[in-house]
Amino acid sequence: MTQSIIRLDGIHVFGRHGVLPEETRLGQKFLIDLVVTVDTARATRGDDYLFAVCYASLCDRVVALAAGEPVRLIETLADRIAEDLLAHFSTITRLTVRVSKPGAPIAHPFGMVSVETTKERHLPVGFSLGCNMGDRKSALDLAVTWLGLTPGLEIDAVSSLYRTAPWGGVEQPDFYNLCVTGWTNLDAMALLRVCKEIETRLGRVPSVRWGQRAMDVDLLYLGAQEMSNAVLTLPHPGIAQRAFVLVPLAEIAPEQKISGLSVSDMLDRLPREADDVVPCAEDPSCIAEDQK
Repeated sequence: MTQSIIRLDGIHVFGRHGVLPEETRLGQKFLIDLVVTVDTARATRGDDYLFAVCYASLCDRVVALAAGEPVRLIETLADRIAEDLLAHFSTITRLTVRVSKPGAPIAHPFGMVSVETTKERHLPVGFSLGCNMGDRKSALDLAVTWLGLTPGLEIDAVSSLYRTAPWGGVEQPDFYNLCVTGWTNLDAMALLRVCKEIETRLGRVPSVRWGQRAMDVDLLYLGAQEMSNAVLTLPHPGIAQRAFVLVPLAEIAPEQKISGLSVSDMLDRLPREADDVVPCAEDPSCIAEDQK
């Protein structure tokens, strides 16, 4: 991700915000500063203004809010501005809004009173987890726990556990699979590092491609981001062909759009084989096998 920081200092606005009646009746001057972090990869790739954040548009929205409906607290005003800019400019990833009130009713000499609010954009994120070595259920439970403990990542749903046929043509035991969805302010490469760290901690070592593994944690999607480099492609290129991903993902996020299609639509279009993905809740041998 290529990021740029836009700074807009000292936007002057006349508003009627304040606790005292004369503040809302007479109004006063407010100064507003913005520090906006923007994903500029698409804009700079083609030097394309259409994918950039327009500075004048930022100012227009700030002035409209600050000159509009009065609020008692400048904390509220700063929060409203931050929420509005995140909602209207999809490439903003983080921003800080400072609202200053030079005419604050304080009975002492002072330079400036200001309030600063910082907000970050949280994107929907999905993971596929699987393993076919050792105590598979316990390993998956631990992997989900470690994902949930990652700063900047909030897990909101975990699918049921599924027993799945090996994929890729290598003779090996069945896998156990599940999917996890949540929200994050981490970037894709940071999430990839988290996935690899969990795999390593649970015993993953280099092996035959599509072969047995102690743990596999794949980043499936991060919002609508698209990227491809030597180590990561988003969305994951194999999602639409893999029942062991789509079945558990459809359980918890059927309407999630990936490359223009919902997860449920992808699953409906996928050719299936009998018993390729079986809910462990319907197959008591799943857990019993690991406990032998």
